[in-house]
Amino acid sequence: MNILYLILLFLIGSIAGFINVNAGGGSSLTLPALIFMGLEGSLANGTNRVAIIIQNIFAVASFRKLKVHQFKKSSRLSLLTLPGAVVGALVATQISDLLFQRILGAVLIFIVISMFFSRSFGETSGRLEQSASWFIYPALVAIGFYGGFLQIGVGFLFMAALYHLLRVDLVTVNMHKVFIILIYTLPALVVFTWTGNVNWGYGLMLAAGNAFGGWWGAHAAVKGGERMIRIILAVAITIMSLKLFGLF
Repeated sequence: MNILYLILLFLIGSIAGFINVNAGGGSSLTLPALIFMGLEGSLANGTNRVAIIIQNIFAVASFRKLKVHQFKKSSRLSLLTLPGAVVGALVATQISDLLFQRILGAVLIFIVISMFFSRSFGETSGRLEQSASWFIYPALVAIGFYGGFLQIGVGFLFMAALYHLLRVDLVTVNMHKVFIILIYTLPALVVFTWTGNVNWGYGLMLAAGNAFGGWWGAHAAVKGGERMIRIILAVAITIMSLKLFGLF
């Protein structure tokens, strides 16, 4: 196993973990890196899940240490994503087609614009939670399917759903997001492992980087607050959208 590849995976994983906790799109860095190192698309897709699980274990632990957690509520939200995630993982034999990538790029741009211009953006989480939309339930089922199938950009979708439908502040959104992704990725990884689509050597090294990035990102999210998350979110979405449109 190439030592330079392992070092590179750790560095890329650290950046991706930080981005994933604060916004999303870290897999748009890790998946191409794994493919560049010789893994086929489905194998890279499965290997990436090892890092996602470890990253979110560290992120959840960091939020808990910082006393930012609602485990009961996060667990209830996570259960909604499980059926879709399992089905998505079962049909994940290839990366999404080009047309879907273009549509996703447009959706991501819409997400960042809507978050910056939402009237309720400055309200408190307690006030917003009282008017949470029932549409959060089918939305989480659908996002769970996409996350199980591909994972790339799923953090953006969770942030949009939790922010606009659950109606909580961005720090709370990120706290719920990392817990939900941790839970639904567990059965997805079982599916990828069962079908022989995991390279554990690369996966564990990438996971070490993601873990560091996840720990770092959770601390930054709580200390930096919503303003920092908005900036990271805008940068991450812009980069990923340009990449999806073939311009980056």
